[in-house]
Amino acid sequence: MFTDIEIAQACKKEKIQVIAEKAGIPQEDLEFYGNYKAKVDFRLLKKLQDRKNGKLILVTAINPTPAGEGKTTTTIGLADGLRKIGKDSIVALREPSLGPVFGVKGGAAGGGYAQVVPMEDINLHFTGDFHAIGAANNLLAAMLDNHIQQGNSLNIDPRKITWRRAVDMNDRQLRNIIDGLGGKANGVPREDGFDITVASEVMAVLCLASDILDLKERLARIIVAYTYDNQPVTAGQLKAQGAMAALLKDALKPNLVQTLEGTPAFVHGGPFANIAHGCNSLTATKMAMKLGDYAVTEAGFGADLGAEKFLDIKCRMAGLRPDAVVIVATIRALKHHGGAAKDMLGTEDLEALEKGLPNLLQHVDNITNDFRLPCVVAINAFPTDTQAELDLVERRCRELGVNVALSEVWAKGGEGGIALANEVVRLCEQKNDFTFAYEDDMSIKEKLEAIATKIYHADGVDLIGNAPKQLKQLENLGFSSLPICMAKTQYSFSDDPNKLGAPKGFRISVRNLKVSAGAGFIVALTGEIMTMPGLPKVPAAEKIDVDENGVITGLF
Repeated sequence: MFTDIEIAQACKKEKIQVIAEKAGIPQEDLEFYGNYKAKVDFRLLKKLQDRKNGKLILVTAINPTPAGEGKTTTTIGLADGLRKIGKDSIVALREPSLGPVFGVKGGAAGGGYAQVVPMEDINLHFTGDFHAIGAANNLLAAMLDNHIQQGNSLNIDPRKITWRRAVDMNDRQLRNIIDGLGGKANGVPREDGFDITVASEVMAVLCLASDILDLKERLARIIVAYTYDNQPVTAGQLKAQGAMAALLKDALKPNLVQTLEGTPAFVHGGPFANIAHGCNSLTATKMAMKLGDYAVTEAGFGADLGAEKFLDIKCRMAGLRPDAVVIVATIRALKHHGGAAKDMLGTEDLEALEKGLPNLLQHVDNITNDFRLPCVVAINAFPTDTQAELDLVERRCRELGVNVALSEVWAKGGEGGIALANEVVRLCEQKNDFTFAYEDDMSIKEKLEAIATKIYHADGVDLIGNAPKQLKQLENLGFSSLPICMAKTQYSFSDDPNKLGAPKGFRISVRNLKVSAGAGFIVALTGEIMTMPGLPKVPAAEKIDVDENGVITGLF
């Protein structure tokens, strides 16, 4: 049994020029980062604007568990499977964050024989996009504090600063800090803190911006603080947007790589779905749709988070209309949702599976009835799955009018994704009545209620702490028309990570509301969600090493 990194390192990769040619990307629009990576000029989209869009396929999943679902693996394997049946497919994925790579979740390059390569580069520094985002974020923080130090002509209240510094690492020690100590020359003492880079609004802005002018306009709208009389202060008022955009000009360009089977893949941007909107860049998605007949993309974590935000935020802003949705599940993860012990997930347990199935079925119901999109359930196969368990899942899904396809892409690559690919092609030919979970003209509270009751199946929403006051402030500032980005645990439909399956009889508690004016949405923080994760007791970093020849080991 080979590890993911051993499989990836054994792969004979094609030169990136060949992959670009396969995708139809002209040589003059490429910037090479070695032999196997390239950036693609975002202005290529304008050249392709008259070309018909390909079909858009969204891959999502059940609520994640320690047993894993294999969403990225399935996304990559499906794109390879589509090529196996003669379809011109391109995949669009998020970039991995160093936090999970060195922490516990792992990277985001797929697994087994369904990976994007070079996986070591993609999972580590890649082309430097996240470093540029962190630098732009922290430049804005430095200019904000310097403005206060140099006389504070904007009348900023240091107690009402909302902009935090960022670092792409799980570092709980930096969640809450006091800075500016050491006397007058060293700044104004105040409470501060760090977010992980993928939670920075700069990340969201980059992933939604269409070009440099749009990027600068969005950056200028970012609210960083409030004055003593509660008026918002923006990055534009600090004159920071130009320098921030200069740092981000290359990061704005999508990264082109390949799957193990040579399918072109855009890997670009990476906001988390539990604390941000959870989708790769809009530019990468649009480029994949223009260059391929089938664009396969994914949204982070479960469908209640990533898919909801993909549909309600990204599709709303860009006028996108998905043609089909794939919901990934594993028998093992469903049994976990049904209460089976972690060490017993490989043993047939129809009772636990029956108890866990409502999690999958609720996601299916949301996609088909609330968003009105055709979907297929992809069972990511494990050797321990029994026929009785597979039959049970298929039977229950068909009761909702949804087919089930066994996905064996981890073990077989594209060959193992042919059944799923055929079903996806069939679904893409169906007309759909795609709709959003809420309308633009609804109030902020009504939008929160719509997401909570329709998607999470909660009884309602409670605004606690400062949230009621923040709600009134956002309404007074004219932000009511913006979509909602819910920051919620990924492990449950509720805001309690311990409520597995499809819980009922609960309410969602929103404790903080803030506007991401540059990204163009309102972030609602629920439960105990944190914007700076911590490392586990035994971090993955302990197993990662590099030898004298530069060969990396231990990276999954």
